[in-house]
Amino acid sequence: MPDQMNKNLPRDVFLYLLSIITLVASAISFGVLVFQYINIYFPDIINNYHGSASSYFSTIRQSLATLIVIFPVYFFVLRFLANDVDENPEKRELKIRKWLLYFTVFVAALVIVGDLVTLINTYLNGDLTSQFILKIITIFFIAGSVFSYYFSELRELRTKGKNGLDWVNIYKWVLVAVIILAIGFGFYVAGSPANQRMVRFDETRVGDLSSLQSQIINYWQKKNALPQSLDQLANDILGIMIPKDPKSGLAYEYRVLDKLKFELCATFETSSSEDSGGPKAVPMMYPYPGGEIQTWQHNAERTCFQRTIDPDLFQIDKPRPL
Repeated sequence: MPDQMNKNLPRDVFLYLLSIITLVASAISFGVLVFQYINIYFPDIINNYHGSASSYFSTIRQSLATLIVIFPVYFFVLRFLANDVDENPEKRELKIRKWLLYFTVFVAALVIVGDLVTLINTYLNGDLTSQFILKIITIFFIAGSVFSYYFSELRELRTKGKNGLDWVNIYKWVLVAVIILAIGFGFYVAGSPANQRMVRFDETRVGDLSSLQSQIINYWQKKNALPQSLDQLANDILGIMIPKDPKSGLAYEYRVLDKLKFELCATFETSSSEDSGGPKAVPMMYPYPGGEIQTWQHNAERTCFQRTIDPDLFQIDKPRPL
């Protein structure tokens, strides 16, 4: 048996190191994920004055991707090591095992302490009290879960209750259930991959309309008249191309309403409204000279945006002398 233990020692060392890396990655990703939920459902206007709930979606998706890949690796490595120790009880006394377990606790403690320092610093800078309390609870939950499990491993607290239940194992499965719920809720909040694709199409449409609007205003400033069609904006020398709907390939709708007023229309697949209840496209903003800001809010339907040019704000370019 000692020969077999020595033979498997390199394997065990690398598995423990793998468990440390995946533990830290899973803990950080879970913390970031819950923090984004708190930011969305307990918003602080100071930290997100011009943003929306959808501004957190990218971080949520990154955390989901990390948890979906990393956490199962951590879980199965942990189960393999636990089963290996159960089958070979003499491994419990290996110094290298205890060193690696203590090192795991040490690394996890550093990560959690760093999170607490950052969190308290944001609170001292005026962060919302309710956000601070909820994020502190999240950190304590992660810290308590990590430390309780690994200290039980170090102290070999494999005791069972009167009914023969292994409370450490039950606690482990409860944590797995919490992670699964957090991942599932992430898909609910940020939307499925199919819905996210629709959101990205709508963000492209908003970007195209914003670009067209800028070109129309520039055309009016140069010629003191609105273009009668979008085709008049095209210019090979300046490299101006007329964008079309990224999904259907159809041209965007454009109409001249009067001398200074025009309308741009597009058909959207999602809603940018914060209370729409579904996946939301980021409400993009286009800043005009002079500080004016126009928004592009839309519903999941054909939406038109009317714009009126202010001659005092957008002055006509005077012809240069020859």
